[in-house]
Amino acid sequence: MHCPFCRYADSRVIDTRTSDDGTVIRRRRECPQCKRRFSTSETATLMVIKRSGTSEAFSREKIIAGVGKACQGRPVTDDQLAVLAQQVEESIRAQGLAQIHAHDIGREILNPLRHLDQIAYLRFASVYSSFDTLEDFESAISQLRAEEAQ
Repeated sequence: MHCPFCRYADSRVIDTRTSDDGTVIRRRRECPQCKRRFSTSETATLMVIKRSGTSEAFSREKIIAGVGKACQGRPVTDDQLAVLAQQVEESIRAQGLAQIHAHDIGREILNPLRHLDQIAYLRFASVYSSFDTLEDFESAISQLRAEEAQ
């Protein structure tokens, strides 16, 4: 790590702290040449591979926006959407991957959304799974009913 003051090519780590959610590491450093101190933050970047093949950084806000459309008109609060997005991100990061396909993110959304609101789940699943016929909806509804009966 170069010193931001004198551009010396090395620094010494004095203190390391992890954020509450564990996604950011903050390091306090000291330059051995000029003796000045500075802080650095380290984050693990998760890249999403879109259907078009392009990549972009993972965004919790995109999950909230996408699921929010499925929840439109439903009794789902912004706080519940934020918790769902956090659960999905934690689940994805727990896999330890640097890149994930957008399709796999959709799969990770389905289970927590099913427990949050079944109608929103059906709406989201119909787009995510590309429902083409009424039988696709009937099959998804039958699966929800079977899970409820258990």
